[in-house]
Amino acid sequence: MNSLSILRSGPLLAGRAVGFGLINASKVTAKNPSFLLSRLPLHAFSSIRASDEEASARAAALNADSEAPTIFDKIIAKEIPSTIVYEDEKVLAFRDISPQAPVHVLVVPKLRDGLTHLGKADQRHGEILGHLLYAAKIVAEKEGIIDGFRVVINSGPSACQSVYHLHLHVLGGRQMKWPAG
Repeated sequence: MNSLSILRSGPLLAGRAVGFGLINASKVTAKNPSFLLSRLPLHAFSSIRASDEEASARAAALNADSEAPTIFDKIIAKEIPSTIVYEDEKVLAFRDISPQAPVHVLVVPKLRDGLTHLGKADQRHGEILGHLLYAAKIVAEKEGIIDGFRVVINSGPSACQSVYHLHLHVLGGRQMKWPAG
């Protein structure tokens, strides 16, 4: 089986795909582009998306310790436009382009300083880690969700971290469910 094969899931059970099968992508041709779509039940698309997120996270982890600028570095430098919610000398908070809640804001340190994910934190990062949480609280106030919000940090490929520049997700504006994930 090659990397062009696409995972096909069976029924979903408690949010997890069960009854896996594989479709060989070689069957999808210009003459038969609907082969794939005709073989997948509608609920399978959410499983494929989750699988894509996991694959993206694994791929991103390969360059986790690279000094190359991340998309967040480019947003901080104003090379890429964003909708800024809060900014101070240490952090920038901006709206996520793929929101998972009515309010979904990312809070990032302006200086990465080796802090690609929480698993890389050491004692010298204590001040910025505290400041990131304080900034999350300010964002919650500004967004009118101070009565209930969630702060999420994805750390590493198993948590589906896709950008290796530590960042917090501030989520709110709807009832959060538990367990979280």
